[in-house]
Amino acid sequence: MQTTAIINHISDWLLTYAQNTHVKGYVIGISGGIDSAVTSTLAAKTGLPLLCVEMPIHQDKTQVERGLKHIAWLKANFENVSTVELELSSIFDGFINQLPLKEEKHELALVNTRARLRMTTLYYFAQANNSLVLGTGNKVEDFGIGFFTKYGDGGVDISPIADLLKTEVYALGEELGIDTDILSAPPTDGLWGDDKTDEDQIGASYPELEWAMAFDGDKNTLTAREKQVFDIYTKMNKANLHKMQPIPVCKIPNTLK
Repeated sequence: MQTTAIINHISDWLLTYAQNTHVKGYVIGISGGIDSAVTSTLAAKTGLPLLCVEMPIHQDKTQVERGLKHIAWLKANFENVSTVELELSSIFDGFINQLPLKEEKHELALVNTRARLRMTTLYYFAQANNSLVLGTGNKVEDFGIGFFTKYGDGGVDISPIADLLKTEVYALGEELGIDTDILSAPPTDGLWGDDKTDEDQIGASYPELEWAMAFDGDKNTLTAREKQVFDIYTKMNKANLHKMQPIPVCKIPNTLK
């Protein structure tokens, strides 16, 4: 893979897109993970104003520290980078406190609420600064298993790395000089308030999912683990198609209008 050429291609694409849409720059949420680290660096290379937003919600301390360290590195290397930190834990807690007392607290629904609070925050800063919200999803997440929150981290204006597999994102990260703590950290969506990784949730690693995404052979030749991974991929792909396809629209026949 021509990492340097791809880096330049994405940064040029981001610059051209912003110029053509007459926006000032970009806004991005920084999580302390590889995807947001690579995406923010690619955006910083455009020279356009880039606002990095840190939005902890009962966040694991190491995730916050990695994010802040990356932002400090960006600011030291790119004059166009600025930052803001909003502690959203109290807002999240306030939402929970407003739920009916008889309502059973649904853990996954609250996890997705975290992502949607962050999306709302990013769009506030984007509109206030005539900027666009950068997506940080990679190809496996966005078009393979739908591993994102609908109208949460999936609510973005532009997706610079969505045509790159996770392993390819890591390759760009190494080329860009992303901090080794981020490069070596197990991928996590950071929505559970603990150290739960993506693999813990999915049941398969990203290299395994990339294999399953590309597999088009005879399932009878697969090992037991390969069959398990392929089944995980297939199940998640089908279950999350509603995230990856356009919203269904009820078409009204002309005869009824």
